[in-house]
Amino acid sequence: MIFLTYITYWDWRAAVGCCLPLTYATFFGYFFMLQLDIGLKVATLPVIVLVVGVGVDYAYYIYNRMQYHLSRGMNTTRAYQATIIETGNGVFYTALNFAIGVSTWSFSPLKFQADMGLLMTFMFMTNMVMALTALPGLAVVIDKVLPRKHPPYPGPEPGGHWH
Repeated sequence: MIFLTYITYWDWRAAVGCCLPLTYATFFGYFFMLQLDIGLKVATLPVIVLVVGVGVDYAYYIYNRMQYHLSRGMNTTRAYQATIIETGNGVFYTALNFAIGVSTWSFSPLKFQADMGLLMTFMFMTNMVMALTALPGLAVVIDKVLPRKHPPYPGPEPGGHWH
């Protein structure tokens, strides 16, 4: 994932900023599984992969907009504020809807389904929190320690037109 993120953005900051918070969220999920005595098995692995995939989407949504605003000359704090207004609410409500939907599984009489409902609810929310807080926080720290020499490439203009 780190390599694919790097070649997508051609920026090591993107690879670190998108993947490190997701890694923390995944380890929080493993700890949650340990506490609920849910083993990492062939049956549970696809669930973790699914939720990690959604978490990557959250990170990309946030990073794409931050990159766009940074390319327009905004500092990291202003870029994050604009990103939250444009994309943050969408990430928050998407995660909340996913979490509420799968949380109903926890009432299932089937132990596996109930466990997966709890796990997915936890992971959707954890990935969302990491994308909305840790990713921009990490971006600020990296920018302070190793400032950019040039603004990032903005990607396509709204409507899909490249510069």
